[in-house]
Amino acid sequence: MDKKTSNAETDKKYTYEDFLDIIAQLRAPGGCPWDQKQTHESLKECLLEEAQEVIDAINNKDDDNLCEELGDVLLQIVLHAQIAAEEGRFTMADVVQGVSEKMVRRHPHVFGDVKVNSVEEGLDLWNAIKAQEKASKL
Repeated sequence: MDKKTSNAETDKKYTYEDFLDIIAQLRAPGGCPWDQKQTHESLKECLLEEAQEVIDAINNKDDDNLCEELGDVLLQIVLHAQIAAEEGRFTMADVVQGVSEKMVRRHPHVFGDVKVNSVEEGLDLWNAIKAQEKASKL
């Protein structure tokens, strides 16, 4: 379909919340049999394939394809989170909360009062904080 063609599906502006609802509906009773059947294990190869397609789009400097493939990776992430939510393990909100906390924690030079003067210092700081986090989990 030509991108300039207009119809109800292409005119609708979906939100992040709409997307979460779409995935939940695909997995719900009456949804898509393929989506309902998926597990973390069955989706492993799909996630690897989609990640490789993102890399290929980057290598090809193909923004249209990169945008599409990033959506496919997001689909994989949301599917995994939906499966976990159905099993009572964690939700997409937990994923977003956890990665947000990590970004703030590992960037005290942005969200705190630590100063860095180079990319290398920022990376060293990230790695030091990451090592501390790993050590505290042991």
